[in-house]
Amino acid sequence: MTEGTMPQPHAAPTLSPAHVTAVLRILVLSTFVVLLNETIMVNAIPRLMHDFEVTATAAGWLSTAFMLTMAVVIPVTGWFLQRVSTRTAFGLAMALFLTGTALAAAAPSFPVLLAARVIQASGTAVMMPLLMTTLMTLVPAEDRGRVMGNVTLVISVAPALGPAVSGVLLQLGAWRLLFLAVLPIAGAMAVVGLRKLVNIGEPRVSPIDGLSVLMAALGFGALVYGLSGLGAGDAAQAPVPPLATTLAGAVLVGLFVWRQLSLQRSSAPLLDLRALTFRHFSVALALLCLTFMALMGAFILLPLYLQDVCGLTSLQTGLLLMPGGLTMGLLGPQVGKLYDRLGAPFLVVPGAAVTALCLALFALVGEQTSPWLVLALHVTLSAGMAFIFTPVFTSGLSVLPPRLYPHGSAILGSLQQVSAAAGTALIVSVMSGRATAAAAAGDASATGALAVGVRWGFGVGAVLGGLAAVVALLVRTPPAPQLPTGSGAKDEDGTIADETAGAPA
Repeated sequence: MTEGTMPQPHAAPTLSPAHVTAVLRILVLSTFVVLLNETIMVNAIPRLMHDFEVTATAAGWLSTAFMLTMAVVIPVTGWFLQRVSTRTAFGLAMALFLTGTALAAAAPSFPVLLAARVIQASGTAVMMPLLMTTLMTLVPAEDRGRVMGNVTLVISVAPALGPAVSGVLLQLGAWRLLFLAVLPIAGAMAVVGLRKLVNIGEPRVSPIDGLSVLMAALGFGALVYGLSGLGAGDAAQAPVPPLATTLAGAVLVGLFVWRQLSLQRSSAPLLDLRALTFRHFSVALALLCLTFMALMGAFILLPLYLQDVCGLTSLQTGLLLMPGGLTMGLLGPQVGKLYDRLGAPFLVVPGAAVTALCLALFALVGEQTSPWLVLALHVTLSAGMAFIFTPVFTSGLSVLPPRLYPHGSAILGSLQQVSAAAGTALIVSVMSGRATAAAAAGDASATGALAVGVRWGFGVGAVLGGLAAVVALLVRTPPAPQLPTGSGAKDEDGTIADETAGAPA
């Protein structure tokens, strides 16, 4: 590839509809299995603290390290997925995940278990962009809503079901069962996938900028690590203040962005930010970031509230939250079909409004609130989310030209991790601060003080949900991009794009 020449888009292979369905089903099920592990360790923390004699903060790193690794690896997947074949990417992702899962099941010490979680997350970070890129390449624009509805099951339901699945497994045996139960399922998916998958397009030989990789790893890693630390109860005792780490990460991410913009003028960037010049994609990205900020904080508060305020066990909490995850999964395909018929605005705006309203109602919970009311609110909240995720993912990625699918998926994945960490840090910090203030004032018992903090946390989530509802008003259903026949095509904002950048939306 000569200097200044952009790589050409992947050519989609000619596959029968049945073969396309089989390929996507394999990727969806495999991604579901690996994403389930992102939240599966939540209920196991007390047992791990006892078995390995570690603090709650140290045990919490089993989830933080998973999210941190995802944030570090995902920015590189835009380049990686264009550089290797589909089968190679799938094989590597599943090999890493299986290796990490087997190592975790046999871990003799806490550091080994932590390293195993990092290896697991490295494979998981490849699977989600691979699924999205394959879907956007193989599925015609008129069918993407329906197919993306099934993918919603992976994006939202798998992490939501993690605590419920772990609660059931922990009732049956030791924490190692969390990994032993997943291992044969993931192994079977890997074998079937390698037999059935076909390569989509030809890998492109493109250089990789080492400085960009370093900036991405340090920047996104420090940003997520710092944001996670801001919400921790022992933030003041940290060797490096979380705020300093967060600011350093933000600076490095800014330098990473500047580096990518510079590389776009002369060679292939690690992460092509020209995806952000498409207004539909940028609006979808903003909406998803705000939604994830609100929801991840809520997902952290709900188990805390149900167990420490309402007195439910971890198993009861998991079972109470399971219907919400199932609701999201069952609605996903139906919402996808409605998207193909009605478009994005008719679904996203009501969904965002319902989500914001449910978060506001959660801000009214207290010590006497019935768990059944919490169940009803959580199911309604999950339904609102189903009406957001499928249309926004579909409309956001559909406007991009094929060569930007891997980069668009990587941008979405990277900012999803940052938003989740930011939302968790903000909401947990507010919750902890208000609970401490209420306890110090002597106006409530320890349980009552925690309930006060939880209400404030949900209040912050409601504000974020309200902002998401405002952004939802900007969502539109874009037409499918058409590759221009000549150079000098304009993107949807009227700026001059390169010859493969896609048609105006």
